[in-house]
Amino acid sequence: MENINVIAAVIFAIALVHTFAAKSFERIADRSTKHAGLFHLLGEIEIVFGLWAFVLIVIMAMLMGGKEAIDYVESRHYTEPLFVFVIMVIAASRPVLEAVKSLVAAIAKLSPVRTAVAQVWLCLALVPLIGSLITEPAAMTLAALMLAPLVFRPGIPEWLKYGALGVLFVNISIGGTLTSFAAPPVLMVASTWGWDSAFMASNFGWKAVAAVFINATVVTFLLRSQLSDHVPTDNEKNRVSVPAWVSGIHLVFLASVVVFAHHPVVFLGFFLFFLGFTHAYGEYQNPLILKEGLLVGFFLAGLVVLGGMQQWWLQPIVSSLEPTALFFGALGLTAITDNAALTYLGSLIEGMTDQAKYMLVAGAVAGGGLTVIANAPNPAGVALLRDGFNDGAIGIGGLLAGAILPTVVAALLFLL
Repeated sequence: MENINVIAAVIFAIALVHTFAAKSFERIADRSTKHAGLFHLLGEIEIVFGLWAFVLIVIMAMLMGGKEAIDYVESRHYTEPLFVFVIMVIAASRPVLEAVKSLVAAIAKLSPVRTAVAQVWLCLALVPLIGSLITEPAAMTLAALMLAPLVFRPGIPEWLKYGALGVLFVNISIGGTLTSFAAPPVLMVASTWGWDSAFMASNFGWKAVAAVFINATVVTFLLRSQLSDHVPTDNEKNRVSVPAWVSGIHLVFLASVVVFAHHPVVFLGFFLFFLGFTHAYGEYQNPLILKEGLLVGFFLAGLVVLGGMQQWWLQPIVSSLEPTALFFGALGLTAITDNAALTYLGSLIEGMTDQAKYMLVAGAVAGGGLTVIANAPNPAGVALLRDGFNDGAIGIGGLLAGAILPTVVAALLFLL
């Protein structure tokens, strides 16, 4: 078993390197003639962890036997990948998206600044905070789709796009901490440690709100001269308007999936009814983002499989650190592993002080925007926004650079 643990850690490290090199594969694909398709595939960030999880299972089958490999795969919990897939597709449906757009537009018109500037700020501030109610993956989906034509488009300097992406990822990660059920790293410990939504709002919420507002304000100020109030609308005027009752039913589907987020049999049932409804009233729909959702689900499922065998080296690190060191340790470790997995390992440690518990979760959520794998909703943002960047790919180094300053802001506020 020790050998397979070491092999799993090596494969996990290779997957991390592959993630950082994904944009390089896209550039190679553009210059390749015979194998462009293969390099484009390797450049898809969403397939990285699923691909290397498959490699791990094949090696496990060779070394330990096929039954043991299958037993391990079946022992993993895939509720989160399934939930993110379902919530992405529903949240990105035209009736839900237009309902949120209308809300943002109405608030933007009341602001003293230009409409486009106000809309960008609201997408980077209000929508991430709404994630505390509709969950972080849903907030990421809505914010990304609304920001795409405003910020992630030709003509905006690449460094500003990465700055906006970093703020979006950090704000989504911390914006879900006002409740105990919306942020995956909080959800992993809430029941074990007795943290309810009142506790989260009083200990994390106000700090998260302050950090979200600061980050959104700074990057929107930098973007202000680049934003246009005349954004292409894809012939929206020629489309059939969505009746209020259709939007209402979509929002009921969204709410139902959120309420039963921990029961895949139930929320998948709602999803099947949702697919039937969208087919019956197709004139009010855009094409559903099934491909993007499946790719994100595949990414997260691969992370579940690979991450499940990293406990042997991660948990000793987490358990050996004093509270302040634990905060910075969690902040750094989150960049190379899913923050929900990190806090779950913390929940298994007996005798943690209340201060240590707070520092672990605060560090995990503050660092949730540093890389694609740091927070479960991040792959959704990458899938929906990558076409707005050069080569149609998001550079991990660029994301890291864009997320550093908003991460510092979040970290400072959580350390208060």
